[in-house]
Amino acid sequence: MDFWLNIFEQGLLFGVMVLGVYITYKILDFPDLSVDGSFPLGAAVTAALLVMNINPFVATLASLMAGMIAGGVTGYLHVKFKITNLLSGILVMIGLYSVNLRIMGKANVPLFNKATIFSSGVKPIFIIFIFAILVKIVLDLFLKTKFGFVIKATGDNPQLVTSLGIDIGRIKIIALMISNGLVALSGSLVAQYQRFSDVGMGTGIIVMGLASIIFGEAIFKRVPFIIPTTMALFGSILYKTSTAFALKLGFPPTDLKLITAVIVVTALAINQGKNPFKKKKLFSIGGDSVATNPKSV
Repeated sequence: MDFWLNIFEQGLLFGVMVLGVYITYKILDFPDLSVDGSFPLGAAVTAALLVMNINPFVATLASLMAGMIAGGVTGYLHVKFKITNLLSGILVMIGLYSVNLRIMGKANVPLFNKATIFSSGVKPIFIIFIFAILVKIVLDLFLKTKFGFVIKATGDNPQLVTSLGIDIGRIKIIALMISNGLVALSGSLVAQYQRFSDVGMGTGIIVMGLASIIFGEAIFKRVPFIIPTTMALFGSILYKTSTAFALKLGFPPTDLKLITAVIVVTALAINQGKNPFKKKKLFSIGGDSVATNPKSV
Protein backbone atom coordinates (compact mmCIF):
# COMPACT_ATOMS: atom_id res chain seq x y z
CA MET A 1 0.00 0.00 0.00
CA ASP A 2 2.84 2.39 0.85
CA PHE A 3 4.41 1.60 -2.53
CA TRP A 4 1.34 2.75 -4.46
CA LEU A 5 0.77 5.73 -2.18
CA ASN A 6 4.33 6.91 -2.75
CA ILE A 7 3.90 6.59 -6.53
CA PHE A 8 0.65 8.56 -6.43
CA GLU A 9 2.20 11.30 -4.29
CA GLN A 10 5.25 11.70 -6.50
CA GLY A 11 3.16 11.47 -9.66
CA LEU A 12 0.99 14.40 -8.53
CA LEU A 13 3.98 16.38 -7.23
CA PHE A 14 5.73 16.18 -10.59
CA GLY A 15 2.34 16.48 -12.30
CA VAL A 16 2.33 20.19 -11.45
CA MET A 17 5.60 20.45 -13.38
CA VAL A 18 4.13 18.44 -16.25
CA LEU A 19 1.24 20.91 -16.51
CA GLY A 20 3.80 23.68 -16.85
CA VAL A 21 5.67 21.83 -19.59
CA TYR A 22 2.33 21.11 -21.27
CA ILE A 23 1.81 24.85 -21.82
CA THR A 24 5.04 25.31 -23.75
CA TYR A 25 5.28 21.91 -25.46
CA LYS A 26 1.68 21.21 -26.51
CA ILE A 27 0.06 24.65 -26.57
CA LEU A 28 2.78 27.16 -27.43
CA ASP A 29 4.95 24.74 -29.46
CA PHE A 30 8.02 26.13 -27.70
CA PRO A 31 10.75 23.65 -26.66
CA ASP A 32 11.66 25.32 -23.37
CA LEU A 33 14.79 23.77 -21.86
CA SER A 34 14.95 26.40 -19.12
CA VAL A 35 12.61 24.24 -16.98
CA ASP A 36 15.68 22.19 -15.99
CA GLY A 37 16.81 25.33 -14.19
CA SER A 38 13.48 26.74 -13.00
CA PHE A 39 12.57 23.49 -11.19
CA PRO A 40 15.56 23.64 -8.82
CA LEU A 41 15.09 27.43 -8.68
CA GLY A 42 11.75 26.86 -6.96
CA ALA A 43 13.38 24.42 -4.56
CA ALA A 44 16.30 26.79 -3.89
CA VAL A 45 14.09 29.79 -3.12
CA THR A 46 11.91 27.70 -0.81
CA ALA A 47 14.91 26.24 1.00
CA ALA A 48 16.53 29.64 1.48
CA LEU A 49 13.33 31.11 2.91
CA LEU A 50 12.54 28.13 5.13
CA VAL A 51 16.03 28.33 6.63
CA MET A 52 15.15 31.91 7.55
CA ASN A 53 11.97 30.57 9.23
CA ILE A 54 9.67 32.22 6.70
CA ASN A 55 6.12 30.82 6.51
CA PRO A 56 6.22 27.81 4.14
CA PHE A 57 3.19 29.00 2.15
CA VAL A 58 4.87 32.37 1.63
CA ALA A 59 8.03 30.53 0.55
CA THR A 60 6.00 28.44 -1.90
CA LEU A 61 4.41 31.55 -3.39
CA ALA A 62 7.84 33.21 -3.66
CA SER A 63 9.10 30.16 -5.59
CA LEU A 64 6.19 30.51 -8.02
CA MET A 65 7.11 34.16 -8.61
CA ALA A 66 10.80 33.31 -9.05
CA GLY A 67 9.91 30.73 -11.69
CA MET A 68 7.78 33.28 -13.52
CA ILE A 69 10.72 35.69 -13.60
CA ALA A 70 12.95 32.94 -15.05
CA GLY A 71 10.35 32.19 -17.73
CA GLY A 72 10.10 35.90 -18.48
CA VAL A 73 13.86 36.06 -19.07
CA THR A 74 13.66 33.12 -21.49
CA GLY A 75 10.84 34.79 -23.38
CA TYR A 76 12.62 38.15 -23.42
CA LEU A 77 15.79 36.62 -24.89
CA HIS A 78 13.74 34.91 -27.57
CA VAL A 79 11.44 37.80 -28.44
CA LYS A 80 13.61 40.88 -27.98
CA PHE A 81 17.06 39.55 -28.86
CA LYS A 82 15.76 37.14 -31.55
CA ILE A 83 17.61 34.20 -30.00
CA THR A 84 16.17 30.83 -31.04
CA ASN A 85 13.81 29.16 -28.59
CA LEU A 86 16.17 26.26 -27.92
CA LEU A 87 19.21 28.44 -27.32
CA SER A 88 17.35 30.94 -25.14
CA GLY A 89 16.16 28.10 -22.91
CA ILE A 90 19.63 26.62 -22.71
CA LEU A 91 21.18 29.98 -21.79
CA VAL A 92 18.68 30.54 -18.98
CA MET A 93 19.12 26.96 -17.76
CA ILE A 94 22.89 27.39 -17.57
CA GLY A 95 22.61 30.77 -15.85
CA LEU A 96 20.11 29.47 -13.29
CA TYR A 97 22.59 26.84 -12.10
CA SER A 98 24.82 29.58 -10.70
CA VAL A 99 21.81 31.56 -9.49
CA ASN A 100 20.52 28.56 -7.56
CA LEU A 101 23.91 27.99 -5.96
CA ARG A 102 24.06 31.63 -4.92
CA ILE A 103 20.53 31.50 -3.47
CA MET A 104 21.20 28.39 -1.38
CA GLY A 105 24.81 29.21 -0.57
CA LYS A 106 25.79 25.59 -1.14
CA ALA A 107 24.87 22.66 -3.35
CA ASN A 108 22.52 20.96 -0.87
CA VAL A 109 20.29 22.40 1.87
CA PRO A 110 18.60 19.97 4.31
CA LEU A 111 15.16 20.91 5.65
CA PHE A 112 14.60 18.12 8.17
CA ASN A 113 14.12 20.42 11.17
CA LYS A 114 12.21 23.16 9.33
CA ALA A 115 8.46 23.70 9.12
CA THR A 116 7.00 22.96 5.66
CA ILE A 117 3.51 22.83 4.22
CA PHE A 118 3.53 19.14 5.18
CA SER A 119 4.16 19.88 8.88
CA SER A 120 0.53 20.66 9.70
CA GLY A 121 -0.31 17.09 10.71
CA VAL A 122 -2.46 16.48 7.61
CA LYS A 123 -1.37 13.49 5.53
CA PRO A 124 0.86 14.61 2.63
CA ILE A 125 -1.32 12.88 0.04
CA PHE A 126 -4.24 15.22 0.78
CA ILE A 127 -2.11 18.37 0.55
CA ILE A 128 -0.45 17.19 -2.67
CA PHE A 129 -3.80 16.21 -4.18
CA ILE A 130 -5.32 19.60 -3.36
CA PHE A 131 -2.36 21.47 -4.89
CA ALA A 132 -2.35 19.36 -8.08
CA ILE A 133 -6.11 19.52 -8.63
CA LEU A 134 -6.25 23.24 -7.82
CA VAL A 135 -3.48 23.99 -10.34
CA LYS A 136 -5.23 21.84 -12.96
CA ILE A 137 -8.62 23.53 -12.44
CA VAL A 138 -7.13 27.03 -12.52
CA LEU A 139 -5.19 26.18 -15.69
CA ASP A 140 -8.30 24.73 -17.36
CA LEU A 141 -10.30 27.85 -16.51
CA PHE A 142 -7.48 30.10 -17.72
CA LEU A 143 -7.24 28.29 -21.06
CA LYS A 144 -10.97 28.91 -21.59
CA THR A 145 -10.56 32.66 -21.26
CA LYS A 146 -9.98 34.99 -24.19
CA PHE A 147 -6.28 35.26 -23.37
CA GLY A 148 -6.05 31.46 -23.09
CA PHE A 149 -7.49 31.08 -26.59
CA VAL A 150 -4.94 33.63 -27.84
CA ILE A 151 -2.11 31.51 -26.39
CA LYS A 152 -3.53 28.44 -28.14
CA ALA A 153 -3.81 30.35 -31.39
CA THR A 154 -0.21 31.57 -31.00
CA GLY A 155 0.98 27.97 -30.97
CA ASP A 156 -1.36 26.79 -33.75
CA ASN A 157 -1.32 29.75 -36.14
CA PRO A 158 0.97 32.66 -35.18
CA GLN A 159 0.36 34.40 -38.52
CA LEU A 160 -3.34 34.67 -37.72
CA VAL A 161 -2.62 36.17 -34.31
CA THR A 162 -0.26 38.71 -35.85
CA SER A 163 -2.84 39.64 -38.50
CA LEU A 164 -5.29 40.47 -35.70
CA GLY A 165 -2.90 43.12 -34.40
CA ILE A 166 -1.90 41.16 -31.29
CA ASP A 167 1.69 41.33 -30.06
CA ILE A 168 2.72 37.70 -30.41
CA GLY A 169 5.98 38.31 -28.53
CA ARG A 170 4.13 39.48 -25.43
CA ILE A 171 1.90 36.40 -25.57
CA LYS A 172 4.93 34.11 -25.69
CA ILE A 173 6.61 35.84 -22.75
CA ILE A 174 3.50 35.59 -20.55
CA ALA A 175 2.94 31.94 -21.50
CA LEU A 176 6.56 31.12 -20.63
CA MET A 177 6.19 32.93 -17.32
CA ILE A 178 3.13 30.85 -16.42
CA SER A 179 4.82 27.63 -17.51
CA ASN A 180 8.03 28.19 -15.57
CA GLY A 181 6.05 29.44 -12.58
CA LEU A 182 4.26 26.08 -12.37
CA VAL A 183 7.55 24.22 -12.82
CA ALA A 184 9.14 26.19 -9.97
CA LEU A 185 6.04 25.57 -7.84
CA SER A 186 6.52 21.84 -8.39
CA GLY A 187 10.18 22.17 -7.40
CA SER A 188 9.13 23.93 -4.20
CA LEU A 189 6.64 21.18 -3.33
CA VAL A 190 9.16 18.42 -4.08
CA ALA A 191 11.83 20.08 -1.91
CA GLN A 192 9.42 20.34 1.01
CA TYR A 193 8.21 16.79 0.49
CA GLN A 194 11.74 15.34 0.30
CA ARG A 195 13.00 17.69 3.04
CA PHE A 196 16.00 18.89 1.07
CA SER A 197 16.94 21.06 -1.89
CA ASP A 198 19.74 20.13 -4.26
CA VAL A 199 21.19 22.19 -7.09
CA GLY A 200 21.14 19.15 -9.40
CA MET A 201 17.57 18.06 -8.80
CA GLY A 202 16.39 19.60 -12.07
CA THR A 203 18.51 17.40 -14.31
CA GLY A 204 16.30 15.64 -16.84
CA ILE A 205 13.10 17.41 -15.74
CA ILE A 206 12.24 18.45 -19.30
CA VAL A 207 12.56 14.84 -20.48
CA MET A 208 10.39 13.65 -17.60
CA GLY A 209 7.77 16.25 -18.46
CA LEU A 210 7.72 15.40 -22.15
CA ALA A 211 7.62 11.66 -21.42
CA SER A 212 4.66 12.12 -19.08
CA ILE A 213 2.72 14.22 -21.60
CA ILE A 214 3.37 11.79 -24.46
CA PHE A 215 2.67 8.78 -22.23
CA GLY A 216 -0.64 10.18 -21.01
CA GLU A 217 -1.72 11.18 -24.51
CA ALA A 218 -0.80 7.81 -26.00
CA ILE A 219 -2.78 5.86 -23.39
CA PHE A 220 -5.81 8.10 -22.84
CA LYS A 221 -6.33 10.03 -26.09
CA ARG A 222 -9.05 7.60 -27.22
CA VAL A 223 -10.85 7.73 -23.87
CA PRO A 224 -13.83 10.12 -24.10
CA PHE A 225 -14.32 13.03 -21.71
CA ILE A 226 -10.63 13.14 -20.64
CA ILE A 227 -9.16 16.55 -21.38
CA PRO A 228 -5.44 17.08 -22.16
CA THR A 229 -4.51 18.45 -18.72
CA THR A 230 -5.98 15.33 -17.10
CA MET A 231 -4.00 13.18 -19.53
CA ALA A 232 -0.86 15.04 -18.48
CA LEU A 233 -1.49 14.33 -14.78
CA PHE A 234 -2.25 10.67 -15.49
CA GLY A 235 0.87 10.50 -17.65
CA SER A 236 2.98 11.78 -14.76
CA ILE A 237 1.60 9.05 -12.49
CA LEU A 238 2.19 6.40 -15.17
CA TYR A 239 5.75 7.61 -15.66
CA LYS A 240 6.47 7.36 -11.94
CA THR A 241 4.84 3.92 -11.90
CA SER A 242 7.11 2.75 -14.72
CA THR A 243 10.30 3.94 -13.06
CA ALA A 244 9.22 2.57 -9.66
CA PHE A 245 8.55 -0.86 -11.13
CA ALA A 246 11.90 -0.79 -12.92
CA LEU A 247 13.65 -0.18 -9.59
CA LYS A 248 11.52 -2.84 -7.93
CA LEU A 249 12.60 -5.35 -10.58
CA GLY A 250 16.20 -4.84 -9.52
CA PHE A 251 17.47 -2.20 -11.94
CA PRO A 252 20.06 0.07 -10.28
CA PRO A 253 19.21 3.78 -9.89
CA THR A 254 22.02 4.57 -12.33
CA ASP A 255 19.86 3.05 -15.10
CA LEU A 256 17.00 5.49 -14.58
CA LYS A 257 18.10 7.73 -17.46
CA LEU A 258 18.17 4.76 -19.82
CA ILE A 259 14.77 3.63 -18.55
CA THR A 260 13.43 7.13 -19.16
CA ALA A 261 14.72 7.04 -22.73
CA VAL A 262 13.04 3.68 -23.33
CA ILE A 263 9.76 5.00 -21.87
CA VAL A 264 9.88 8.05 -24.16
CA VAL A 265 10.59 5.96 -27.27
CA THR A 266 7.81 3.51 -26.40
CA ALA A 267 5.33 6.29 -25.70
CA LEU A 268 6.21 8.06 -28.96
CA ALA A 269 5.79 4.82 -30.91
CA ILE A 270 2.40 4.16 -29.32
CA ASN A 271 1.34 7.77 -29.89
CA GLN A 272 2.18 7.45 -33.58
CA GLY A 273 0.13 4.26 -33.81
CA LYS A 274 3.21 2.07 -34.15
CA ASN A 275 3.94 -1.15 -32.33
CA PRO A 276 7.68 -1.20 -31.64
CA PHE A 277 7.55 -4.93 -30.85
CA LYS A 278 5.63 -6.01 -33.95
CA LYS A 279 7.52 -8.00 -36.56
CA LYS A 280 7.34 -6.47 -40.01
CA LYS A 281 7.33 -8.29 -43.33
CA LEU A 282 10.48 -7.55 -45.26
CA PHE A 283 8.95 -8.17 -48.69
CA SER A 284 6.44 -10.48 -50.30
CA ILE A 285 6.22 -12.51 -53.48
CA GLY A 286 2.90 -13.50 -54.95
CA GLY A 287 1.02 -12.14 -51.96
CA ASP A 288 2.93 -14.29 -49.41
CA SER A 289 5.64 -12.74 -47.27
CA VAL A 290 9.05 -14.39 -47.09
CA ALA A 291 8.88 -14.29 -43.29
CA THR A 292 5.54 -16.12 -43.06
CA ASN A 293 5.88 -18.46 -46.08
CA PRO A 294 9.51 -19.19 -46.90
CA LYS A 295 8.54 -21.91 -49.40
CA SER A 296 6.98 -19.31 -51.64
CA VAL A 297 10.50 -18.35 -52.71
